[in-house]
This record gives sequence, structure tokens and C-alpha cells, in this order.
Amino acid sequence: MLAIFNLGGGEIILILAIVLILFGAKKLPELAKGLGQGIKEFKKATDNASGGMRKAVEETLSVASRHLPTTSADTEYKVSQSQV
Repeated sequence: MLAIFNLGGGEIILILAIVLILFGAKKLPELAKGLGQGIKEFKKATDNASGGMRKAVEETLSVASRHLPTTSADTEYKVSQSQV
């Protein structure tokens, strides 16, 4: 993930030091806890959304397969002979 922003070790330490100065040592655990809960809720929401999409696709495919006519070699042969 950090490769996306092209950050090295020095830059990460500098950012953490600035965050420590801005928020203080007492607020950092609360911020980390909030960030962790946010990530957890986001993953839960994406799992629910992908599950809903998967279910909708499966229902659509099952309904579509009921409406499709079955074809066989005999049916195609009879149709081609009757058109001649």
C-alpha cells in the first residue's frame, strides 16, 4: 500500500512524528482504534455488497436458464429440413 505513494522509511517516520506532535501521545491510541474500526466496517460493507451482487447474479442466471429453450441436434435438423 505504501508503494502507491512511493514513501520510504524516512518519510514514514517523519509523518508519524508530525502526527505525534499534532495529536499528542494520549490521542494516538484513540485515533488508531477509530481507524481500525473504520477499516473493519469498510471491509464488512464491501463483503455484504459483493455477497448481494453475487446473489443477484445467481438469481438472474437461474431465471434466464428457465426461459431458454433446450436445443438438440434433432431439433436443428428438423428445422433445416422444413425450411427446404
